[in-house]
Amino acid sequence: MQCSWKAVLLLALASIAIQYTAIRTFTAKSFHSCPIPNPVNCSLSQDTDVADRLCDENPTFPYNLSRKTHVLILATTRSGSSFVGQLFNQHFDVFYLFEPLYHVQYTLIPKLTQSKSTTDRRVMLGASRDLLRSLYDCDLYFLENYIKPQPVNHTTDRLFRRGASKALCSPPVCESLGAVDLHLEEGDCVKKCGTLNLTLATESCREHGHVAIKTVRVPEVSDLRALVEDPRLNLKVIQLVRDPRGILASRSETFRDTYRLWRIWDGTGRKPYNLDVTQLTTVCEDFWNSVSTGLNRPPWLKGKYMLVRYEDLARNPMKKTEEIYDFLGIPMDSNVERWIQNNTRGDRSSSKHKYGTVRNSAATAEKWRFRLSYEIVAFTQHACQQVLAQLGYKTAGSEEELKNLSISLVEERDFQPFS
Repeated sequence: MQCSWKAVLLLALASIAIQYTAIRTFTAKSFHSCPIPNPVNCSLSQDTDVADRLCDENPTFPYNLSRKTHVLILATTRSGSSFVGQLFNQHFDVFYLFEPLYHVQYTLIPKLTQSKSTTDRRVMLGASRDLLRSLYDCDLYFLENYIKPQPVNHTTDRLFRRGASKALCSPPVCESLGAVDLHLEEGDCVKKCGTLNLTLATESCREHGHVAIKTVRVPEVSDLRALVEDPRLNLKVIQLVRDPRGILASRSETFRDTYRLWRIWDGTGRKPYNLDVTQLTTVCEDFWNSVSTGLNRPPWLKGKYMLVRYEDLARNPMKKTEEIYDFLGIPMDSNVERWIQNNTRGDRSSSKHKYGTVRNSAATAEKWRFRLSYEIVAFTQHACQQVLAQLGYKTAGSEEELKNLSISLVEERDFQPFS
């Protein structure tokens, strides 16, 4: 009986060892990569036989040997992210997607409010990373898991703001457009193109040299570490920030019901006792944590992170856009230059649509000074004093100083990309 017990124990240990070895071998094969796919590197390698074979043979996963650039615009609502997205959407060789993580949020957490539930955040981020990885690999079928109702034969009319993506409103995805439809408005695209065929969208994605995605549903750059370090991707993060006072003013005007109490305070001068201050402080906390990570320059972000202030982009859009493309290593496109010239000099009537991008960009960046009362500005400055200083936004010491446009509230800062 004692021998049998020992035999069973030895068999169990042997089984565990075999399983562990198999897992380690699979992991090594899945994620090992040669620095350069060149036989010379393989012959010089001093690694194990597995690594040597991987240099000679195709790896298990399709590594990004073509060096297609994957771009993520990391932002928050009303920070100018739609404007920045257009800087990629207009490029002929960039496949751009507008807020695909919308579907993750409203499928997994349909009644999500402003609460910062740890469980909700974990669920959302895990699913978001999986979806982003698939989309960067041009697997748009993965979106079907989150689109309701479920697409039939890979076609749907429920993709969130499909018309905001030029690639999804152009051949081969949409063949019904003529030469006069080259500059369609978002709503017209949906009407003329009809339902979205995800198979055609996948093919279009693969034909483009680069993929760019804009999202306001990832709080911090550290939440993206698994994707940044994924050897199958060439992910570069553009973190867009804006003066929190400007964000608050824009949200109060755009999301009138959600920010009703802020509007009451602004109109009456009396702060409501039940004001939800997390609508402001969450923005500042996420900015502080994320920017601190980026500016601390951890090794995993080297060559992968660029901080952009909306105000700098608004004041000199062409110069800043050239810097962004230089960081990404993608040649600038004349379509992008033309779009900037046509969309940053608009008059007051050109920005009526709350998600529009045609406007006088420099004036828009400063408009919050006349929308918010000084009491709300002072409250915001106190609540967000750390991040204001971190990002180079000056505080206004009086109402007169707040309204005086000759006084710049943005310090000159040169946030060099981490390269």
